Amino acid sequence: MEDLKYPIGRFQAPSKISDLQLRSFINDIRFLPSLVEIAVQTLDAPQLATPYRPGGWTVTQVVHHLADSHMNAYTRFKLALTEDNPVIKPYDEAAWAELPDVSKTPINISLTLLHALHTRWVSLMDNMSPEQWERVFTHPEHGETFFLRQVAGTYSWHGKHHLAHIEKLKERNNWQ
Repeated sequence: MEDLKYPIGRFQAPSKISDLQLRSFINDIRFLPSLVEIAVQTLDAPQLATPYRPGGWTVTQVVHHLADSHMNAYTRFKLALTEDNPVIKPYDEAAWAELPDVSKTPINISLTLLHALHTRWVSLMDNMSPEQWERVFTHPEHGETFFLRQVAGTYSWHGKHHLAHIEKLKERNNWQ
């Protein structure tokens, strides 16, 4: 079950993130929308309604979750860049996945949103100064302060994590 829940393993934040690693994180974020779009392009409605694991989200919910989560991440980046150590607003991602905009909206809307959002986010990250990468925000649920360099790594992993949910489900079910 752990392999189904964490197909690429749990996120392990590196203690120090090199500029080369950071560039890799940004590229993962850059290419995620296209990779997700490719992963779902041949799936039909019943396949999109299939959970990636027992008790897990459907493929549709995963795609909409990526848009929701990464919108929050982009906003957190902007808050950290414009405020001194802001305390960010957590949200209940499981509850968001149950809202009608997830169940009633075709995934192509969130795919389009991901493409646009990631274009803006990557443009921001590609043009940040070394000092800006040292900016932080505080997450009240964790009681921790996160550097933006670390957050880029988290969302690099997050995108690959959910992409793997879709790809592994396709493999297990022999969907082309």
